[in-house]
Amino acid sequence: MNRLELHDWHQRHGATFIEVGGDEVVDHYGEVLAEHGCLTATVGLLDLSLRGRLCVLGPDRERFLQGQLSQDLKALRPNQGCLAALLTAKGKLEADLNVYRLADEHLLDFEPGQREKIAQRLARYVIAEDVQVIDAAPHYGLLSLQGPQAEGVLRRLAWAGTPPTQRYAHASLLLPQLGAVYLVNQPRTGSCGYDLYVPTAALETVAGELAAAAARAGGRWCGWQALELARVEAAIPRYGVDMDESTLPPEAGLETRAISYTKGCYIGQEIIARLRTYGQVSRALRGLRLEPDLPQLPAPGDPLLQAGREVGKITSAIVSPARRQNLALGYVRREVFQLGTELRLRTLAGESAAHVVTLPFEPFPFPT
Repeated sequence: MNRLELHDWHQRHGATFIEVGGDEVVDHYGEVLAEHGCLTATVGLLDLSLRGRLCVLGPDRERFLQGQLSQDLKALRPNQGCLAALLTAKGKLEADLNVYRLADEHLLDFEPGQREKIAQRLARYVIAEDVQVIDAAPHYGLLSLQGPQAEGVLRRLAWAGTPPTQRYAHASLLLPQLGAVYLVNQPRTGSCGYDLYVPTAALETVAGELAAAAARAGGRWCGWQALELARVEAAIPRYGVDMDESTLPPEAGLETRAISYTKGCYIGQEIIARLRTYGQVSRALRGLRLEPDLPQLPAPGDPLLQAGREVGKITSAIVSPARRQNLALGYVRREVFQLGTELRLRTLAGESAAHVVTLPFEPFPFPT
């Protein structure tokens, strides 16, 4: 397991750790519900240094990535970014990535545990191009402010300047004696949020300043459990949980956010274009409202049934603090897409009802 650079610092603050994708992350600081409350109502600070970070350098980097990723990177101006998909030749997802156009490089940010796979995939297709793929994780950590007051907290820090207001937009901040910090508008819980890529040597100093500023706004350090609760409530699918190499991007709802239908060829493009032109996907990610008195939450892969026939499966399930309900994400077949459709959820504890609902989740009462 790759240890967090700030492991000892977090431990002094009461952290409990877990492994995600081979990397260490803070699971919680002892009060998951309070941490979730900060992420959704005020502001929470997270150490997301377990996420993958690759820098693509060289004069041919844009042309090279244009042939690898599903988005039109030529449309990005300096200090802009986008969500993109890395696909197989059959149009299946190898990863979803945040792509940022920096001054002399492109930065790729992606889910934990994918670094080696993505680096090898990119290296395999570098033939004559002048391109270098560098692992940025040893040099830069990733801290993240998430929640409605994230922008206000940053504005109170003298060195943060004016935070970028457009999603994926970023700014380079030069901190005296600490180096360059990259500040990115990146909401991860459905409201407001900013990622900060911080030089490893400056992590503890910047973490301390962010934590103090967040505390003054009623915020606190938060862990992975709280982030996962807020992520599912915001209906944000996560690669490795709600998406994998069996997933077509339109099945996960990525067609409007991560795919350009006007750019030139890229790996997997023919399949994606054919899906758009000639037909729909046979399944799609949907929200599910579960019964309130379940003895236990369903596990990933637990089947959804209609008339005894399997028509879907669960990918993520939570007891939602915000909705005070049991919610899930899962794939269901096209014939049961309709809102309000009642399915049967089968788990080790037995069967129960599951209703297809809107995404993002909206407040809704349980039937009496």
